[in-house]
Amino acid sequence: MAARNRSAARLAAVQALYQMEVAGKGLNEILAEFETHWIGNEIEGEQYEEADMDLFRDVVKGVLSDQVAIDRLTDATLQEGWPLRRVEAVMRAVMRAGVYELKGRGDVPARVVIKEYVDVAAAFLGSDEVGMINAVLDKLGRKIRVDEFTPRV
Repeated sequence: MAARNRSAARLAAVQALYQMEVAGKGLNEILAEFETHWIGNEIEGEQYEEADMDLFRDVVKGVLSDQVAIDRLTDATLQEGWPLRRVEAVMRAVMRAGVYELKGRGDVPARVVIKEYVDVAAAFLGSDEVGMINAVLDKLGRKIRVDEFTPRV
């Protein structure tokens, strides 16, 4: 159950980051909206999962506080000629959240972070986009968390 709550928190965080970007909503407004109206509620016949609220808040706030560094890292990893600003908004939100967790949440194994955000991406995007997100997060995970990807002898 706790794993499902963390997965739901990551999904909600990506949705919140997306909403903030496309609708221009501020942090307090978006946190209140998601915590009051979305997470754990039924909306238009769709039941939203209960989420780990601490993880949800941490990811949203963490992305916002470190967004410049996150975007620079992601830009450097994306293919030549495709800066993050040219990537679709949902993809940006997924990558920003994933990179934040890779950088700021050492308590979560890198492979778990990557898999979770690839799963979130698959809920919204096609296989090409999901593959690109997987490649970018994997490459950054290997750079940020070298020790987790170094074979043990």
